[in-house]
Amino acid sequence: MSFAREASRAVRSTFVLWILTAIIYPFVMIAIGQVAFPFQANGSMIKVGDREVGSALIGQPFTSDRYFNSRPSTTSYSTADPKKDDAGVLKTGVSGASNLAPSNSALLDRIKGKSDPDPSKAIEGDLPRLQKAGVQPTADLLYTSGSSLDPHISPEAATAQIDRIARARGLQRNQVEILIPQNTDGRFLGIFGEPGVNVLKLNLALDRLKA
Repeated sequence: MSFAREASRAVRSTFVLWILTAIIYPFVMIAIGQVAFPFQANGSMIKVGDREVGSALIGQPFTSDRYFNSRPSTTSYSTADPKKDDAGVLKTGVSGASNLAPSNSALLDRIKGKSDPDPSKAIEGDLPRLQKAGVQPTADLLYTSGSSLDPHISPEAATAQIDRIARARGLQRNQVEILIPQNTDGRFLGIFGEPGVNVLKLNLALDRLKA
């Protein structure tokens, strides 16, 4: 068998496999996703009216007393401008953990705060900020997630914030409390992981309430 025939067969096989794996298979998967799972296939985007306000899969930084606060994030949920990242929130990349040890001074300063004669160098820690607002902090209100993009907090973390939000919005406690189970995602397949409250969905539901 000649070399030219073997080379021709190899080229044809490569071309057929390329057509199958690089064109047909991806487009078939896209078509199945768009037909069977359009919401998930398009990024699980949440809309208010005609406006997209975010993805159910990616967290956002909520810090106002009028909203349920999200978990801290080493990357500020990747909302920082890479060209003006003075605080270095993107130094670990658009997603990733801080990998700081429990004894790391930067971690302790962020959680407990740091006093300094120069006000510009003082740091208000997350722990005293939450305690000042009457919130009993849970671990997920103080520590970042592995991805720093977690859209969920635990039901306990959400419950701890109810009184603060009710005061800020002039609502009854039960008006706010009932929203938590309505926006809680259960365990995957009923057995994997822990229940989590989607902060974006919860805050959108909160905005729909009237005092």
